[in-house]
Amino acid sequence: MIRLCSRFVSVSFIIVSLASPWVSLAAGPAAAAQPEVSGRIRVIDGDTFEVGDVRVRLFGVDAPEQGQTCGGNGKQVWACGAWVTTEVRSRYEGRRASCARLDTDRYGRAVARCSVDGKDVGRTLVSEGLAFAYRQYSLDYDLDEKRAAVRGVGVHGAEVQRPAEYRAETRSAANAAALSAAPQGCVIKGNVSSKGARIFHVPGQQYYAATRIDESKGERWFCSEAEARKAGWRKARQ
Repeated sequence: MIRLCSRFVSVSFIIVSLASPWVSLAAGPAAAAQPEVSGRIRVIDGDTFEVGDVRVRLFGVDAPEQGQTCGGNGKQVWACGAWVTTEVRSRYEGRRASCARLDTDRYGRAVARCSVDGKDVGRTLVSEGLAFAYRQYSLDYDLDEKRAAVRGVGVHGAEVQRPAEYRAETRSAANAAALSAAPQGCVIKGNVSSKGARIFHVPGQQYYAATRIDESKGERWFCSEAEARKAGWRKARQ
């Protein structure tokens, strides 16, 4: 009888041992899954929403910037960026969205694929010419954009610059203006943050053009990164 019990215990142990990896594998994907974001929409611009209390950047699409214009080359120039925001707001403001969170961008926004009434919002915006396929990150909406361009809907009915190109040109112009204001040969900006941190920005960094030097607050220009670090400043992360 004792021998039979011993065999039973041994067999039970084997069953438990075999079952344990299965439990672990089943739990793995669930633990790694990103939480869903859902709630009422507040439209920030053509590709950015507040969904509930979460700031969401729509995945795979890129809408004209708020201050962007379209037209030119013999066609009327108009504020297509502001128009896109108005159009998107009229379609989605206050409606309930369900979003699958895919990532977090450098601004802390949830990058997500959102749907309203079961329809992919990104695909709708691209199909109606209110946004472009953001091919740098995804080709999901590539054919939708091409069809919209052939039909000439939305911003495709005018001369239009891709938003990424517009942003790059805007940054370049702002940097050029900032450089023209710098002392000869000393273009590095030593800024003091609201928390007292001493941070320097070099041409080409994200916040270089927007940074203003107020010497009354101890801010200053530097002629080299080595000079800035020696004075106790650290380089901006972006």
